[in-house]
Amino acid sequence: MLSGMGVPDLRGGFGTTTLYTSCDRTQAQEGERVVVVGDGSDGPIVSKIMGPLHSRDRSELASPFTIELDPVARTGTIRADGAPTGLVIAEGTWSDWLPVSFKLGMFQTVRGIVRFYLAKVSPTFELYASPVNFDPASPAFPISHPPEFASDLARDLGLFHTTGMVEDHGGLNNGRIDETAYLDQCDLAWREREAMLLHSLDTFESGLLYCLFDTPDRVQHMFWRYRDPLHPLHENDPDMVRMIEDQYRRSDTMVGHALEAADDETLIVALSDHGFGPYRRAVHLNTWLLEKGLLNLKPGFEPGDASGDMLRGVDWSRTRAYSVGLGGLYLNLRGRESEGIVDEGEADRLKAQIARALNGLLDPVDGTRAIRDVKSSEEVYSGPFVAEAPDLLVHFAEGYRASSKTSMGGVASSVFEDNRKKWSGDHIIDPALVPGVLLMDRPFQGQSARLEDLAPTILEAMGVPKGPAMEGRSLLS
Repeated sequence: MLSGMGVPDLRGGFGTTTLYTSCDRTQAQEGERVVVVGDGSDGPIVSKIMGPLHSRDRSELASPFTIELDPVARTGTIRADGAPTGLVIAEGTWSDWLPVSFKLGMFQTVRGIVRFYLAKVSPTFELYASPVNFDPASPAFPISHPPEFASDLARDLGLFHTTGMVEDHGGLNNGRIDETAYLDQCDLAWREREAMLLHSLDTFESGLLYCLFDTPDRVQHMFWRYRDPLHPLHENDPDMVRMIEDQYRRSDTMVGHALEAADDETLIVALSDHGFGPYRRAVHLNTWLLEKGLLNLKPGFEPGDASGDMLRGVDWSRTRAYSVGLGGLYLNLRGRESEGIVDEGEADRLKAQIARALNGLLDPVDGTRAIRDVKSSEEVYSGPFVAEAPDLLVHFAEGYRASSKTSMGGVASSVFEDNRKKWSGDHIIDPALVPGVLLMDRPFQGQSARLEDLAPTILEAMGVPKGPAMEGRSLLS
C-alpha cells in the first residue's frame, strides 16, 4: 500500500507552494508563500527552498539554490546540492524533480523533492515551486506498507509525487500557473501512476491489486466552468471543454491494461465513488447560524475576514450550533464541547428545529433552492462511531456547496456568495445528484449497490468471508 490522500508535504500541511518573483508588490494568496528576489540581470538569483520547522525551536529550515537565467534562450539553470551540474528548465515548462535536504542536526537530515515551473524569465521573473514532497526513496516517516515499498517503487520507476493532493490546483486557483501548465503537471502525475500500475501488473501474482487515478477528479474540479454557461467564471473554449472527457478516455485505457493482464478467474472492478456537478454559489453556514441567533461572536469581532478561521471569533457562552468542514453542523453540546451549553435533553429538539429552518433554503438572488435536505447523523450512519459524525449533514442542491470559509470555521459577511474560483466543479452536495460508476467483468447486483458493498464483494471473489463487524453485502451473490 502506498499512502495517498492525507499525506502532508514536508512542512506538515496539505501543500504549501512558493512563488519566487522579482515583483515586490506580489501578495501571497491561499496556501502559498511569496519570496521576492532579483531579476537575474546582474548574475544568478540566490534564494532558498523552505522546508519543515525544526522540532526543537520551531525555526524554519531551508535549502539554498541558485538559478541563472538566459533571456535569449528563455531558460534557467537551477543549481543546488541535489543538482550540482545544473537542472535546466525552459520558460513555460516544468523541471525534473530536484532532490533537497534539510539538516535537523549533525546526524539527522530530512530529504524531500520539489519541481519548478518557470513562468517568466523577463521582464518580471517568476518561478513557481511545488510543495516539497517527501522523497519516496527515503521518507521522513513510513508512507507505504511494507515501509520499503515506496523506496522500491522509486528505485524501479524513479521519483514520484507523495503528497496526498498531487495536482497543484492551488497554483491554478491563485493564477501562478495557467491551465496549460496545470494540465502538464496533471499529465506528469498521471504518468507516474500509470507506470506504477503497469509495473504492478507485470510483477503481481495473486491477491488484491488496487490503483487509484485521482487526476480525473482534479481536472473536473478545475475545468467544470468551461462546460457550465451559468458559472461566474465560464469561458467558451472548445479545447478546454473536452479536457474532462479526455480524462475518462484515458481512464478507459487503464481499464484495458487491467483486462489484458487478467485471467478468467480474476474479478475486475472499475469504480468511481462519486460523480460531479457545478459549483456556482457558496453558502456560508456559520453566517446563517449567526443570523438565526444560534451562533454569536465575541465583542470586537464582526462577520467577514476579521472574524478569523477555526472558529476563533465564536462566543461559546452564547453559541448553540456551529459549522466546520464541508456541510456538517454541530451542536455546542455540554459535556462534549469544552464550553458546551446545549443539554443532551434538548439536543434532538434543537437538531429538528435547525433542520426544518435550513431545509429548502432559498437563494435571495433568484429564489433557487440551495439546500435539498438536512439529515441527522443517525439517519445517515450506523455503528459505534456515529457520535463522532456531525450532528446534522447538509445536502446541497446542484450549483451550491458549503463555502471554503465555512469549511475552515469562518464567519462571512453574507450567507450567499458567487464562487469566483477556478475550482468550479464539486461533489460535496446531495449524494443523489452525483452518483458514482461501478462496472465489473462478471454479472453483479448493481441496482442498489453502495460503496460499503465493495469490501464484501472483493472478499467473496477471493474466497474470504467478511468479518462480523463489516457492513455491506456481496454484490456477486
